[in-house]
Amino acid sequence: MTYKHLNLAERYYIEISLRSEASHEEIASALSRSQGSITREINRNTGLRGYRHNQAQKMTDERHKNKPKTVKLTNEVKLMIDGFITDDWSPEQVCGWLDKEQIIRLHHETVYQYLLTDKYSGGNLYKHLRHQNKTYRKRYGASNSRTKNGIPDRVDIDKRPDAANNRERVGDWEADTIIGKNHRGAIVTVDERKSKLRLAAPTGSKTARAITDGINGLLSPLKKCIKTITFDNGKEFAYHKEIASTLSCSTYFAKPYHSWERGQNENANGLLRQYFPKSMELIDVTCDEVFPAVHKLNSRPRKCLGYKTPYEAFEELTGIKQENLTGHALMT
Repeated sequence: MTYKHLNLAERYYIEISLRSEASHEEIASALSRSQGSITREINRNTGLRGYRHNQAQKMTDERHKNKPKTVKLTNEVKLMIDGFITDDWSPEQVCGWLDKEQIIRLHHETVYQYLLTDKYSGGNLYKHLRHQNKTYRKRYGASNSRTKNGIPDRVDIDKRPDAANNRERVGDWEADTIIGKNHRGAIVTVDERKSKLRLAAPTGSKTARAITDGINGLLSPLKKCIKTITFDNGKEFAYHKEIASTLSCSTYFAKPYHSWERGQNENANGLLRQYFPKSMELIDVTCDEVFPAVHKLNSRPRKCLGYKTPYEAFEELTGIKQENLTGHALMT
């Protein structure tokens, strides 16, 4: 049975019936409508002076006018969506880029629905989405348990300059490590806070020596663009003073179990985990595997950058092209 919207005459009947103190059930029976339809109509369209049929009609017309219109995806747009999703873009990044390029304006839910339809048809585009039935376990621990054994001369994040905290300049970085299964192998990661640029490299182990060499190797070519680096409290950053000396920068440490103080780096590590999951040992991972994955992340448009890519944002801020960044030569 096809549902028909209430018309103006029916709304007039509702108005005079309410003045006569008729019940919703009586009104519904007289109009051959369900009681639920009458109740919704009255609740939605009652103004400050009660239910009035002309006002109710105008309110309904306005809602329909502002209702999002169904967008039909053309084959050309579908091909673009397929390509971007296969390249591990999020639906929001896809929609932002299409809008920025003035191709089509879509809501990200439209892309999700397209991916769901593809899944039900036997497709596998959904497998490129970041979150797929993952569970997360909250970490607990004493606030000083990671610092009492000491990282010598650590400087707390509270002393980091406001320019770094507020992302007012380029050159403030966050650093961390991704550890392989059974603690076999590691990848060191660094992220520039303003441009969202990410660099990463395998280190073979999580020792302070290996991580220090990895960070210096990644950032030395960009030394003029290094002002601060913020670490977590892992012992692998015990040689932070050597890093500071090599790169002529200041180093700071987030508070223990305050991962949100390095939120950008933590989030980017989650994205990189798409390619190097926790179930994977990293002892034999090479630069040939890490650099292309990082290149994908830096090539995705970011909403917070006005849907520019981190490569584009970093070049605007520093004049350094992506081909001059560490590891790009291995990807071309």
